Amino acid sequence: MKWRSSGKRQVSSFKQKIAGKSPPTEKFAIRKARRYKASEHVPLPVPALEMMYMWNGFTVLRKQQELLEGTLNTLTQAEKQLQEAPASEHEVDDRCLLLLLKGLVLKHLHNPTEAEACFSAVHASEKRIRYDHYLVPNALLELSLLYVGQGRNEEAVRQLHKAKSNYKNYSMESRTLFRIHAALSKLKAPQEENSSNGATPT
Repeated sequence: MKWRSSGKRQVSSFKQKIAGKSPPTEKFAIRKARRYKASEHVPLPVPALEMMYMWNGFTVLRKQQELLEGTLNTLTQAEKQLQEAPASEHEVDDRCLLLLLKGLVLKHLHNPTEAEACFSAVHASEKRIRYDHYLVPNALLELSLLYVGQGRNEEAVRQLHKAKSNYKNYSMESRTLFRIHAALSKLKAPQEENSSNGATPT
């Protein structure tokens, strides 16, 4: 799915408020659309897939082999286009987004080794991410869920506590924390804060 740039520049004008507050997903969409308002805008690599992730849409894809393979092809093409595009301040963020989504697809395609490599690469890039700081805690969350599927529960709990305690004030934080709490509860792990590594500014 591709939107025209002119339409993306109008996203902020559609902003609504409920009880005086804008829904987090609207705030997220508006922030992402700002890239199209710049004098030399840098297109988002896979806007539809990124929003689908925010709405937990990949859980729908996981049992659809054909859709998973098509999504993987889309992400591979986006990676190729990013490599060929001029360097920009969004380059690392975009690469990490593609890695996060690619890791999810590979996990559902039963390729856990490559999926783990994708999630770990996002975490390793955290100091170079400039804007999309939500990517790192979500990569750790997805990595932990991968570990749970492999029976590596202790490693999963460590990653979940790291994602919960070390990252603050990022986009859609409440959504990510809800998923972290749900995973910890399912594992019957303690919910206490673990801030020994400090907080990563966003």
